[in-house]
Amino acid sequence: MTKPESAAHDAAVREDAAPDYDVVISGAGLAGSAAAILLARRGVRVALLERRSDPAAYKVLCTHSITANAYPVLDELGLVPALEKAGALHNDARWYTRWGWIEPRAAADGPELPYGYNIRRSVLDPLIRARAAETPGVDLLLGHQVTGLIRDAGRTVGVRASTPQGERELRARLVVGADGKDSAVAELAGVPSRQFENARFGYLAHFRNLPLHGGVGQTWFLDPDMAYAFPNDDGVTVLAVVPDKKWLPAFRKDLEGSFLDFFRALPEAPPIDSAERVSKIIGTVNYPLHSRKPTAPGVALIGDAALTGDPLWGVGCGWALESATWLAEAVAPAVAGGDLDKSLAAYARRHGRLQGHQRLAVDFAKARPFNPMERLIFSAAARDESLARHMHLFASRLIGPLQFLAPAIVAKAAVVNFKHRRTAAARSAQ
Repeated sequence: MTKPESAAHDAAVREDAAPDYDVVISGAGLAGSAAAILLARRGVRVALLERRSDPAAYKVLCTHSITANAYPVLDELGLVPALEKAGALHNDARWYTRWGWIEPRAAADGPELPYGYNIRRSVLDPLIRARAAETPGVDLLLGHQVTGLIRDAGRTVGVRASTPQGERELRARLVVGADGKDSAVAELAGVPSRQFENARFGYLAHFRNLPLHGGVGQTWFLDPDMAYAFPNDDGVTVLAVVPDKKWLPAFRKDLEGSFLDFFRALPEAPPIDSAERVSKIIGTVNYPLHSRKPTAPGVALIGDAALTGDPLWGVGCGWALESATWLAEAVAPAVAGGDLDKSLAAYARRHGRLQGHQRLAVDFAKARPFNPMERLIFSAAARDESLARHMHLFASRLIGPLQFLAPAIVAKAAVVNFKHRRTAAARSAQ
């Protein structure tokens, strides 16, 4: 072979080996669509695969709430005006405890409390998916289900997908699993999953004409059972019960009656009997918490594929959006030809910040009574506005466990409770 012929052959080989895309994302839900938009805006060529063919498909079993930690992501995506136009509500909330209600309010001389949004996934998912499809650099491929990974020298370099037209291969420098807690990408890549038992079960339903105290979300910590009521778009309120599994056999005997009775018995119960139920009562009796390493050679996991929390905390949507942002920021400069492994390591380190939250959720998912620290903080927050605001920041995932349980906070909670007991003792002595 002459030198010109050899050069032409090498060029042809390189052309054949060139990836179809920089990134292939499996799953066009909240995490996958957000990642596709953010990557494409940074000059990355993205194939966004969705196994369902309906562009209006959405996740049904969800708290339908986006925590405040994800507001900057929504803002960067340009979705805030669209969400508010669609009727999304600020997810302000109050929490019942046996010591009274924890009611976070902005300080008189301070800014308003950070907020996210309550919006049903039937509205949110099609909205963000359509935004992804409109983004230059994103190819939304509906009806594409990942069935295998293409490997080369120990790393993933693409996917095989089942499509309405038959099997298809798509090559890319990075494959992203945004395909939920039962992630096919994670399983195919051999990423091990740690599972933690959830000792509670959950059921939810949507209602209309259900006014809530103060017009804000309500959560009941019944120690150890849980319930919540979140006002949502279009006048719909999402109600959920999350009891200890020991109640499951009796609950299942009369699902509707048990659901309604649970809410009727709550302190300051919402007027459920005068409301109109507009959905089925749906739920899950086994929802373990999952944790996976968020990267493998040529693979990244985001959203529930990387970390599935306890749904009673309502953090899944917020973490899905945050992890999409962290990934885009870490890998966008590298997928066109830089050090991808170094970028993936940076993403994994950032994602590791969620592990502290997850450890607390895993422990609470045992459906145990409040431990001494929880009793201290929750009782004090029901008695002190600044500690209630502190609880709000943690529930919004704007601070981590170390800040939440900082020595100064614990000391203040102890002082608040001591003063409360002293005042109560003085009153009883009168």
